[in-house]
Amino acid sequence: MHPQGHPPVADPKVGVLLVNLGSPDAPEAAAVKRYLKEFLSDSRVVEIPALLWQPILRGIILNTRPAKSAALYASIWDRDRGDSPLRVITADQAAALQAALPDVAVDFAMRYGNPSIPDRLAALKAAGCTRILVMPLYPQYSAATTATVVDKVGESLKAMRWQPALRFLPPYHDDPLYIAALAEDARTALAALDFTPDVVVASFHGMPERTLKLGDPYHCQAQKTARLLREALGRDETGFRTAFQSRFGKAEWLKPYLDKTLEALPGEGARKVAVIAPGFSADCLETLEEIAIQGREAFLHAGGTHFAYLRCLNAGDAGMQMLRGLAARELAGWRESGH
Repeated sequence: MHPQGHPPVADPKVGVLLVNLGSPDAPEAAAVKRYLKEFLSDSRVVEIPALLWQPILRGIILNTRPAKSAALYASIWDRDRGDSPLRVITADQAAALQAALPDVAVDFAMRYGNPSIPDRLAALKAAGCTRILVMPLYPQYSAATTATVVDKVGESLKAMRWQPALRFLPPYHDDPLYIAALAEDARTALAALDFTPDVVVASFHGMPERTLKLGDPYHCQAQKTARLLREALGRDETGFRTAFQSRFGKAEWLKPYLDKTLEALPGEGARKVAVIAPGFSADCLETLEEIAIQGREAFLHAGGTHFAYLRCLNAGDAGMQMLRGLAARELAGWRESGH
């Protein structure tokens, strides 16, 4: 019982917040500019001193890149639902997880753009969530991905007088649930093709090479994911390659590069290729445009005859079974406590 005039207090609940990278609000230059300004101003994403980087970002990149990127976003925008594929899929994942875990409150946020982490954490707290599991949907850990989610959550807590207890989903690059989901989904997709690939390429988002030298585990975790997936699919090293995509600028990035790999494969006798993107939890610009469109064009131009991009786990059955398992494991003790 509360005394008369006491502010309302919601019944205590457990919450789950799925977090993905983010997307502009619209496939338009102005929206892309806002998104890129936030994304590329993160010191974990671009590890160049602000005094050197900000003039380049504000003076060159934000005046030239948004229009080009907007055209690319427009080519993959989900017109039926009026949103980016990444945000649509993450919303579907949250809805499916909510249906599977009716005793907890599930929401989702984007690290950059909307819905924001501060807004959704505040909404969960207002709904009575005194304990919140934050699930960064990055299987492989990187300071530029997982760590920046933790940073933003910590920043959000500074604005809260009554803070919830928090847990964070750890990287799951070698988790049996994740590898099994990848393998099941890949087998289904490969069986549906009208050709048998000579090579399956696992493509991961690239990172500057210096991040590896600075101690970031991303490269090693990506390689382990690829090896475990290759073994689960029963392919040898000749029929399964690992590559990294989406490099930016003149610095050396993690190798081998996806575009160079696809251009070289036909000359090695591999004219039928399927590409999978196990580092992405949901399809986005980097998979639907960079791989499925640009990658296809590069491979066919180099002499390839058959190309397929295999979708991400998204909100499919295999992927959701994995997310349910991961969430249930990390929520152990909280759900049973009645909060």
